[in-house]
Amino acid sequence: MERVLSAGGPAIVARDLRRSFGSTQALRGVSISVPAGTVLGVLGPNGAGKTTLIRILATLLPPDGGQARVAGHDVVGESFAVRSRIGLTGQYAALDEQLSGRENLRLIGRLYHLGERHARSRADELLALVDLEDAAGRSVGTYSGGMRRRVDIAAGLVAAPAVLFLDEPTTGLDPRSRIDVWNVIEGLVREGTTLLLTTQHLEEADRLADTIAVMDSGLIIAEGTPEELKRQVGGDVLELRLRDRAQTTAAAAALQPLAAGAPRDEEELLAVPLRAAEGAVVEAVRRLDAAGVGVIDLGVRRPTLDDVFLTLTGQPAEAEGQTAEHVA
Repeated sequence: MERVLSAGGPAIVARDLRRSFGSTQALRGVSISVPAGTVLGVLGPNGAGKTTLIRILATLLPPDGGQARVAGHDVVGESFAVRSRIGLTGQYAALDEQLSGRENLRLIGRLYHLGERHARSRADELLALVDLEDAAGRSVGTYSGGMRRRVDIAAGLVAAPAVLFLDEPTTGLDPRSRIDVWNVIEGLVREGTTLLLTTQHLEEADRLADTIAVMDSGLIIAEGTPEELKRQVGGDVLELRLRDRAQTTAAAAALQPLAAGAPRDEEELLAVPLRAAEGAVVEAVRRLDAAGVGVIDLGVRRPTLDDVFLTLTGQPAEAEGQTAEHVA
């Protein structure tokens, strides 16, 4: 099956998608366009509508309004054609734990009517892709979380899809396993697969996505490359760790003349968006000393996607282990 779409056309196009669940508006007019062979990262707090968007694009849920085309086909009127061109990996591994990794992939191949010989060769090819050849004969129930996610991604690739949807693919993984999954995803992009990725991990979006769409309350509230979004937030940020957190208010007042916006108290750090980075550290030390504020350390950093997320949605990204969105 041909994976790469014809040059020049978008692999995913959605216009004014709307979907409600009772009185809850999960999508309130979402429009996106994803060029073939690129990665769109979709960020947003729980309930923003990310999973609903993927379910509609993957033909699992009809929209209440709007239109969408995936791999050149309408998701409502040509749903069978769409399903034949896509792969989907959800938030949790959907595998038979009693079967081995190889057996799971062969079974999926047979369900796609690949034929026994083709299903076997495709399974071995994908196990090599996700670096699981040594564990191919073991039951999935013995796999670590990272191994399960990698074979789950492989399962979504059995039919060589032109478009792959990854809904929070590294949920619950440790840092080492997360990096392993990232390496697999980057390999798919190099081969020309188009990806739509939802994630709560901002480092993941920064590393993998060509463009990012930030969703909140069923709307896309910002879109651009990671660097474009960071520039929207503003300039550099002064971060300082105080000897006494009771002096946070005094520190913020002392640094106000240097600030381009309101200082933020971020757990152990005070973050101050700067008007200008040049000379800021020396001037900050002088002002804090004059105000009698003790500092353990301080430094200047560039804006991150965490800053973008907080500025646009008014809340930090979800911490590891928080409940994933269910309805939206």
